[in-house]
Amino acid sequence: MTDAAQAATEKEKVHDEKEPDHHPYFRPKDAATLILVDRGGPTPKVLVGKRHDKVVFMPGKFVFPGGRVDKADHRVPVAASITPELEANLMRGSPKIPASRARSLAIAAIREACEETGLCLGRKAEGAVPKLEGAWKPFSDAGLLPDPSGLFLIARAITPPGRVRRFDTRFFTADASAIAHRVEGVVHADAELVELVWVELGSKPLADLHPMTRNVLNELDKRLATGSLRHDAALPFFHWYGGKMQKDVLN
Repeated sequence: MTDAAQAATEKEKVHDEKEPDHHPYFRPKDAATLILVDRGGPTPKVLVGKRHDKVVFMPGKFVFPGGRVDKADHRVPVAASITPELEANLMRGSPKIPASRARSLAIAAIREACEETGLCLGRKAEGAVPKLEGAWKPFSDAGLLPDPSGLFLIARAITPPGRVRRFDTRFFTADASAIAHRVEGVVHADAELVELVWVELGSKPLADLHPMTRNVLNELDKRLATGSLRHDAALPFFHWYGGKMQKDVLN
């Protein structure tokens, strides 16, 4: 294939994968994504899942677990509260959100991770564990309550206007040591995620991530290069203005 033909093919591929951007304005929905990090080796690894080829959104792509915030997320009992530093970070930017909404974002990240990967971030509860239902049942079955105290906020990103699916997503990270329980059988050939892989930062599977997710992962990589994760690091905010992506810092 000639260089010109190759370029044309790649252009068609990009066009086919591009989401429609001509829809009326939709208000973005709150969402949360969790990037689990294993720092046990010389190069940090992150957990990615491969989406089923038949799903509508990003079929066959490697993704991080995440999704929309549920109305019930703020009511779930927890083993420990989010840290004051994380709460303050989640309340940065505009529009201002209440503490309850900040908590819901962190809890949603834990719920989505458990639902999609079977990996549950929790802690043994003091006393009797309340009976939890639905997505939270694996926690109470294991004698756990969700524990958001080890989460760190990495970035915030809003889907461009004109898309049918618009999300105001907060990207969290947590150390793999926070995984307290694994639910077997969640990832399989007919599930939303068909495979889970721990991959080194900079490795090939990460090159095929959604461009915005790669942006966030680059921010995480820079943080990990400086040592331990901290709550006082700069928080990038990716959004679109005038048809172009902007990167601001949340204040």
